[in-house]
Formats: sequence, C-alpha cells, structure tokens
Amino acid sequence: MKKGLALAALLLPLTVAGCAHRVVVYAGPPPPVDFNEIARQGFNDGFEAARRDVAHSVPPGVEKHPKFRNPPVPPPAVEDYRHGFREGYQAFLHRNAPPRY
Repeated sequence: MKKGLALAALLLPLTVAGCAHRVVVYAGPPPPVDFNEIARQGFNDGFEAARRDVAHSVPPGVEKHPKFRNPPVPPPAVEDYRHGFREGYQAFLHRNAPPRY
C-alpha cells in the first residue's frame, strides 16, 4: 500500500507536466527603427487592431478604431501615434495578404 502511494506521488508531477499545451504567440514585426517611442506604441496598437479585425471578420479600416480616433497620448504626440498606428495596421494586413497570381 505504501509503495503504491509513493509511486503515485512520484508519478503525479510527471503526469501533470505532460498536460500543458505549448502556446506560441507571434508579437508581430518590430516597428521601424526611425520611429520614436510614441510611434512605436501606435505601431503595436495598430498591428493588434488589424489582427483583431481579421480574427473577427471585420472589414479593414484604420479610422474606425477608438485608439486611432482618440490616441492615448498627449496632444503634441497625436500625429506620431496615428502615423505609427496606420503603419502597424497596414503591416499586419500586408503580411496576411493572399498571394497574387
């Protein structure tokens, strides 16, 4: 009886460890090196917005996104953020474009 319990206690962590599924998350391409920090944030947000649109079969459109219309940055940085957002959105769409023949 004690041997069975000891064996079960020994094998339990090995059994549970085999249950985990590996999840690979692709973060997307890095923003262009000449982008400032605000534009990089916009690029990443735009990339994620396009990813969500494609995943939910929403027609593409950068102007409809709340973060594009009302960027979460101070007023002097709005244009940099929007530029980055637009570039990130396009980067996702062009990366996932169907092949042309």
